[in-house]
Amino acid sequence: MKKIFKDIRTLPEFDKDLKKLSKKFRTIDEDLNTFIKIQLKLFHKLHIDNKGIFLISGLGINDPKIFKVKKFTCRALKGKGAASGIRIIYAYFEKEDVIEFVEIYYKGKKINEDRERILKKYS
Repeated sequence: MKKIFKDIRTLPEFDKDLKKLSKKFRTIDEDLNTFIKIQLKLFHKLHIDNKGIFLISGLGINDPKIFKVKKFTCRALKGKGAASGIRIIYAYFEKEDVIEFVEIYYKGKKINEDRERILKKYS
């Protein structure tokens, strides 16, 4: 199978977030892979916007572009579909064609992204 992006990486903090969530939502690792193969490919490669990925503004960061995912299907949250409440923050390095996952959280436990984490890493 052909690689979609040149590289996909995760910050150590993202790995911790994911590990915590995977205890509660058993399918989240598989769901993340499906998200990469379908939604990220549609958005960044085929330029099809399903209104589920948004550029985060007001950070003062031009490169990489920082995105927030609001439509993420988690099969462990039955009946919710893409409105699962899982949020993903990632950076897209367009020239290098690299995705870097920054944060993943459940909206029921946390309202917004960790802007401090984003600014510390990318400004």
